[in-house]
Amino acid sequence: MRGVGGPTVRLRRLSGELTRLRREAGFVREEVARRLGMAASTVYRIETGHTRPHARTIRDLLDLYGVEGSERDALIALARDAARRGWWRAYDDVLPGPYVGLESEASSVRNYEPLLVPGLLQTEDYARAVIGAALVKDPAEIERRAAARMERQRRLTGPAPLELWAVLDEAALRRPVGGPPVMAEQLRRLQEMAVQPNVTVQVLPFDAGAYLGMGNSTAILAFPDPGDADVVLLENMSGELYLEDPAEIRGYVQVFDHLRAAALGPEKSMEMIISVEKEMAGR
Repeated sequence: MRGVGGPTVRLRRLSGELTRLRREAGFVREEVARRLGMAASTVYRIETGHTRPHARTIRDLLDLYGVEGSERDALIALARDAARRGWWRAYDDVLPGPYVGLESEASSVRNYEPLLVPGLLQTEDYARAVIGAALVKDPAEIERRAAARMERQRRLTGPAPLELWAVLDEAALRRPVGGPPVMAEQLRRLQEMAVQPNVTVQVLPFDAGAYLGMGNSTAILAFPDPGDADVVLLENMSGELYLEDPAEIRGYVQVFDHLRAAALGPEKSMEMIISVEKEMAGR
């Protein structure tokens, strides 16, 4: 069993270990469900990290799989640690899905955005405008979602800050989200963040033409423990899709490398951000 990690990463480890043990014991999910008197969908949710099993369920699963001794003790401890609450739990009502928990425990994020500034680099007014455009009309919910987004950004500062490499299409700079004044402020924030040692910002200009990966918002998360595999998040109108298969992740890493190569370098990207900010500010 591996060492440190936050509750989301620990739950991910636990689900992987339980899946491995089931397969080694020669069971299919339906048989586990039948033997333990639970729904097959519950076994699926446990093994995919969507549900943290109760202590009794963990013991029943380990009994069924014949797990004893130090390995059993380690898995029970892992399940207990996975129950810890991260800061994002206070925003469960507006932060569905595991992404923010994974991001809070990642060591680096490689993010490509075709239309919007990444959430980790948004100003509060820009975030409100984006959230309000996404069919969220309750002012209180908009404020909570924006507050959660600002809280996420704490990972970019302080000890062991998150490494962020963001590639933005030029469209993300020129779309006046919230109006020109809000966008000008947002572009100034990009300038401030892009000079931080743990943040790299590149822009893919319109004159680059078509490029590999165009139009698909993507985030690749890596974690401090090399034993915790990368995760790829794909976003579209249907929701979020998480990929953990090593071959699929390698493919998206290659695509991101192509995006970085096609984009302007950081210095030229900064020049473009400054130029567009002047346009938005009417200077």
